[in-house]
Amino acid sequence: MADLSAFPVTKRWPPAHPDRLQLYSFPTPNGVKVSAMLEETGLPYEAHLVNIFADDQKTDEFVSLAPNGKIPAILDPDGPEGAPLGLFESGAILLYLAEKTGKLMPAGAAERWHAIQWLMFQMGGIGPFFGQMGHFYKFAADRITDPYPTERYVNEARRLTSVLNARLQGRDYVMGSDYTIVDIAIWPWVRTALDFYEAGEAIGIDDFPAVEDWLDRCMERPASMAALNIPPRP
Repeated sequence: MADLSAFPVTKRWPPAHPDRLQLYSFPTPNGVKVSAMLEETGLPYEAHLVNIFADDQKTDEFVSLAPNGKIPAILDPDGPEGAPLGLFESGAILLYLAEKTGKLMPAGAAERWHAIQWLMFQMGGIGPFFGQMGHFYKFAADRITDPYPTERYVNEARRLTSVLNARLQGRDYVMGSDYTIVDIAIWPWVRTALDFYEAGEAIGIDDFPAVEDWLDRCMERPASMAALNIPPRP
């Protein structure tokens, strides 16, 4: 049995199955990414709820694993060379899991780098800008009188959606016919923008039918549906 006692996070969230990969998360878009990846790969794991409404992500135990104080994070008892490995940042976790399992990443070197660049498109663009759009469009709408912040992020969200729509022309998924970590990284954010932020009209989603069709394909996957509530919300 793996010994994870050296990791303080296991004191607050004791593993029932220390031989399995440990997931510390909450079903936000970034959290859903990793849950969906784990569900797709079939890798055995144990999910622990980090309740962001109770500021669990700011506790010393969680920050010891994820210094930025953001979900998700993982602790793999069977990391490289058999030693336990902790990781934070959803993009890094997706890459790690793809390499560990040999799944959901193109095999060829050139296509692998093409996939990585589209993963970075999500990490540097869709993620932060959709998140800020949601903040100003939905949560701060009654707090500010200046329309500039909302307009800035809505316009950038629309531009990023147009880039994605152009990429999806003639493709089932971002990398072509195969579903990859790129789709897993992006669809939770697009879904959140439309359903949770209720910003579809503001973004003009009807102008991007390739994105709508792609989102439907992603959401039809059993792993995607399961990931929406892993770990279960409080």
